[in-house]
Amino acid sequence: MRKPSPDSAADRPRALFLAPEAPYPLAGGGALRSASVLEFLARRYAVEAIVFRQPGAPNPGETIPPELVHRLSVIDLPRHARHTLARVARNARRLARRAPPLVDRFSGFEGEIASHLKGRYELAVVEHFWCAPYWEQIAAHCKKVVLNLHNIESAWHQRQARVAPQGSALAYSVFEQASLALERRWLPRFALLLTTSEEDARRVRLIAPATRVEVYPNAIPWIEPQRRAEEEVIAFSGTFDYDPNRSAVRHFRRHIWPLLRERWPKLRWRLVGRNPEAVKRYVQADPRIECTGAVDNAVEQLAAAKVVVVPILAGSGTRLKIVEAWAAGRAVVSTAAGAEGLPAVSGQHIMIEDDAEKFAEAVSRLLASPLLRNRLGVAGRALYEKEFTWQAAWDRLAVVLNTL
Repeated sequence: MRKPSPDSAADRPRALFLAPEAPYPLAGGGALRSASVLEFLARRYAVEAIVFRQPGAPNPGETIPPELVHRLSVIDLPRHARHTLARVARNARRLARRAPPLVDRFSGFEGEIASHLKGRYELAVVEHFWCAPYWEQIAAHCKKVVLNLHNIESAWHQRQARVAPQGSALAYSVFEQASLALERRWLPRFALLLTTSEEDARRVRLIAPATRVEVYPNAIPWIEPQRRAEEEVIAFSGTFDYDPNRSAVRHFRRHIWPLLRERWPKLRWRLVGRNPEAVKRYVQADPRIECTGAVDNAVEQLAAAKVVVVPILAGSGTRLKIVEAWAAGRAVVSTAAGAEGLPAVSGQHIMIEDDAEKFAEAVSRLLASPLLRNRLGVAGRALYEKEFTWQAAWDRLAVVLNTL
């Protein structure tokens, strides 16, 4: 447990922040969204944070900037075997119990959560639906409890069922119904639900019609315009053991990349992000497919590409990979699922195509036209500056909380 930071103001109202992972280091969309909330709270409250830690993960006390947290408590998760047989057996048990995997992973810590709650809080923010059941412990200590929904779990499982192999699709369908039952139970209990987009907000209002729902967009810190020269590269960024990213790589490799590879003999496809071993079997046979692994600055990497591709087939929330591409000033070609929830007009800020041949043709049009690439890149950058910086997101959140 970290001691209070020396400059924390004793007279500031107290806020609680509960997250299933430490927001720092800033690696991945979930961490970026959670960090934006934590930074917002730290400017207005004396924040007490409770975060879970996976076995082997860095100590959150060393990664979270000390000025953000007045008091930090860490709950260590039990070690789970990660080999394939163990994962299959574990998820089979969850399937039998109708327990969605991540809800199950973060369950059972009621006593530890309660032991870390001290006195009264003006506000509490719970990150991810996976931690929603801890409302019971938190509400006893807090005037207002907010749930920050990174995804809509039932929608996430539903969409995965559409693109997964038959056996996995059945499991996703079961978890979809289980998630929906849990959403109906827990969402109405919160004073406020935050979603990434108006599309997700509409879904949530159908589940919890009496609960206030507001949009808090996925955003990233302010990034200066990039000056990096383009390479003969198209790029896709993400954490590659995340199911929607893995299925996107599989789809692009099988149906889109062969068309581009033949037409553009010098072109390389670069995968930017953590855990590329999860997609190794799809890409290892092609020397023109590159994997960077984890990077310190995804925007800088994307700025080296001529085009950023987002061949997402499933998922929920909005894609920070597109926001990062816009911040890099790069043209983006995405599926409709990849661009969902973003206020982007196809042909103006982005190009949207679902058919594989049309997707490849859109990429080719951009590769062939520096003027078109630049036009889309400039428009995307302007949209990022207007709506998807942390400051822009904080301005929206401040208005919402002032009327809560």
